[in-house]
Amino acid sequence: MCNAYILSIPPEDLADAFLQKVIAWYWPDPMPNFAPVDEVRPTDLAPVVTATADGGAGLERLRWGLIPSQPKRPPVINFRSEGRAFNSGRCLVPASGFFEFTGTTYPKTRWRFSRTDGDWFCFAGFIGGQGEDRRFTLLTCEPGPDIAPIHDRQPVVVERDGWAGWLRGDAAAGLLAPSAAGTWRCEEAPREKAGTLL
Repeated sequence: MCNAYILSIPPEDLADAFLQKVIAWYWPDPMPNFAPVDEVRPTDLAPVVTATADGGAGLERLRWGLIPSQPKRPPVINFRSEGRAFNSGRCLVPASGFFEFTGTTYPKTRWRFSRTDGDWFCFAGFIGGQGEDRRFTLLTCEPGPDIAPIHDRQPVVVERDGWAGWLRGDAAAGLLAPSAAGTWRCEEAPREKAGTLL
C-alpha cells in the first residue's frame, strides 16, 4: 500500500484552493516547512489540514504513522476506511503524487501516480494519539480502475468539493470512494543511485 508520496505545493496555492471552496484558512505560527519533498516517508513530519473551531481549516505538522497498539509492530501508515464513520480525528493530507510497488523480489518496481489534470490533491487522513504521540494515517479503499492493475487498494482522495464536508464531519460513505477512471496517470519510476537506475 502507499508508503511514500510527493509533496510539491506552493503555500499560496494551498490557501487559495481552500478559500475558493469558502473554507476560512488560517496559517500556523510558525509556518510548516514547504520545501518540495520528492518522497514523504513513514515517520516523517508532514503538513496536514485540520478543521478549526469556527469551521475553517488550518495546518498542523504531524508524523506519518499511528503508533501501533502492539509492541514491535511498525507504525500504521494506511488504515482501511470501510465500515467506519471517523466521527473525530479527520484531516486532509496534501500531496502531488504517490508511489506503489509491484514484484516480490528486491528491487521491486516502483510506480508513480499523478493526476491526469496535473493538479495536486488531498488524501483522506485520520489523526490518532495524544500529545507527542499525535500522528496521522492515510485512509484506503478498494482501488479505482486506474490503480487496480497495480494494487488491490488505493489511498482515498477527497475531491475538492468534499473537503469541507470531510473536515466538518459529514457522512463518510460518499467521500471515501475509489477514484474515477481517468483520474490517474501511472508511470514507472525507478530510483536513481550512483548513476544507475534501480
